Formats: sequence, structure tokens, C-alpha cells
Amino acid sequence: QVQLVESGGGLVQAGGSLRLSCAASGMEFSFNRMGWYRQAPGKQRDLVATISKGGNTNYSDSVKGRFTISRDNAKNTVYLQMNSLQPEDTAVYYCQGTTATILYWGQGTQVTVSS
Repeated sequence: QVQLVESGGGLVQAGGSLRLSCAASGMEFSFNRMGWYRQAPGKQRDLVATISKGGNTNYSDSVKGRFTISRDNAKNTVYLQMNSLQPEDTAVYYCQGTTATILYWGQGTQVTVSS
């Protein structure tokens, strides 16, 4: 059974940093693409960043220059380094992994940024 488990969320003051991790288990191979999405209360789930198996990255405009996505294919793990955090970054952050045909989600980790 494939599972994605996020960690690293928490409470941080504005201007601070956090690093999220998402470890996949139950996979015999690496995901084609891994990514991070976030959902604030009362809002839809939005893209934060994605990264391909080859390392190509894509970021939402709201996090460009502040967040960095990376992955370790050998460990089937994706990371999100978040710097210069702002209160509007407060949300539940979800990890996503995709194969050619299936999409998987983690359970989410809460990130709260205080002003």
C-alpha cells in the first residue's frame, strides 16, 4: 500500500523558515512527479510547487523566490524549504505523488505563521 507521510509543519513567526518533508513508502519505483499543495480554511487546495523525477521544478507565483522544492529519488522523499514565511502562507500543506496513472496524497501537515 502506497503511503505519503508529511512532517515538519508547525508554528513560526513571520519572516521565519520551515522545512517540510514527505516520505513515500510502498513504492517499488520513484514517482514521476511529486509536489506540494496547500489549503487555507475556507479556500480551495492550491498548487505550491512540483518537481519531476529529473528535477524540473514549477512554483506558484506567490511562493517564487521564497520556497524551494527538492527531492531525493533514492529515498522517494520530497522536501519544501520555506523561507520568509508570511501569515498568508498559513494552511494545511499536502504532499502529492503521481505515477503514470495514479495520484496519491498525504494526510497533510499544518503550517501556521503568526504576525
